[in-house]
Amino acid sequence: MKSVKPGRGPSAMGAMGSVVGVIFGVIWTGAAASMGAPPFFLAFGVLFIIVGVVQALYHYKNATGENRFSEFDITEDGEEPDPLDRRARETAGREEPDGAYRFCPYCGARVGEEFSYCAQCGRELPEIE
Repeated sequence: MKSVKPGRGPSAMGAMGSVVGVIFGVIWTGAAASMGAPPFFLAFGVLFIIVGVVQALYHYKNATGENRFSEFDITEDGEEPDPLDRRARETAGREEPDGAYRFCPYCGARVGEEFSYCAQCGRELPEIE
């Protein structure tokens, strides 16, 4: 079954945007220093550079790492783990009997057959026929 997973494309775009932000910060700081601007303007440029570098590294790690989080990718089950899905990590590698689970018709989460409410979205599940 296909599922929505964090995406590489938006993280790569975020890394490139952060690099552009760093370049802007360098230009800003250089221009402020050459014009004799107050120290606040220089500090703003340096802060812009620091934040841009941190964001660029974060997004680059997300774009290239195995366990990443940003926006949407559609993947097959077992293709990549979702780093924020604690239940998937806890049940990884366990064999599950066939028919012991069903899926919520509202959010698609897997729930046990004996459940009356979905653990993911909280909506009441329809009766099993």
